Amino acid sequence: MNLKDYIATIPDYPKEGILFRDITPLMADGPAFAYATQQIVDYAREVGAELVVGPEARGFIIGCPVAYAMEIGFAPVRKPKKLPREVIEVEYEKEYGTDILTMHRDAISPGQKVIIIDDLLATGGTIEATIKLVEKLGGEVVGCAFLIELEELEGAKMLKGYPYKSLMVY
Repeated sequence: MNLKDYIATIPDYPKEGILFRDITPLMADGPAFAYATQQIVDYAREVGAELVVGPEARGFIIGCPVAYAMEIGFAPVRKPKKLPREVIEVEYEKEYGTDILTMHRDAISPGQKVIIIDDLLATGGTIEATIKLVEKLGGEVVGCAFLIELEELEGAKMLKGYPYKSLMVY
């Protein structure tokens, strides 16, 4: 199945010069979404994942069905003040400044094998921050998976040797 057939490209969104890759048509098509999810499930099994971690919000959309299919847990990564219990946080660089991501302090057991799943690998700042959160808690990142990789933005450099899989590369 060619998953790119289910991605809408929106020019000049959210600002001029950007080609936005919209995954909602993929999510709206049951067989295509199931196919994409299964590709990531297969990869997560291959790397021996014991827990799925996903940054908000689209990491939830992709990560939760993978965790469900594998019958393993899912741990969310969120912006500050969104998680109700004690959290750890990491500040990271974005295109136009800094941001913060948080995770529950008890979300990961030391040595637990984690796969990080998100919809998009662009500049890599979010994934790098998520890796730091996982490792701060003693988790072992065994892989990362994305629906889409925007190759020209070189986000893979932020992965620094961690194994990863992208279902579509633009």
